[in-house]
Amino acid sequence: MPHFPSTPFTPDDPNPSWWVKVVGMLQQNWALPVLLAGKPVLLFVGDDAGIFDRIDFDDMRTLRDALVNNGFVEFAHDPSLQDFLAPPAFPLSIGKHPNGFIYSSGRFWR
Repeated sequence: MPHFPSTPFTPDDPNPSWWVKVVGMLQQNWALPVLLAGKPVLLFVGDDAGIFDRIDFDDMRTLRDALVNNGFVEFAHDPSLQDFLAPPAFPLSIGKHPNGFIYSSGRFWR
């Protein structure tokens, strides 16, 4: 089971880089790259601002490559998504995904 940061959680970066993957009609999963204890971590967050999964990485480049390879897009670089989506609001809390740890389990992550 992934270990989540203590909540409520707000990243140190005042302009965090949200990534998003549209997974269905009015359904999307958000990803937030952060540094926790100096290590790159990818937090997966629902629209309700609940952290539902986590994957740790060795470096930010590998983290970003993994996001792209898994169908996530950087929200700030896609104006078409900004027209109808808004990232979750801070602070984040602990949440749950109805299908469990879908990314860290490898079920929906390559």
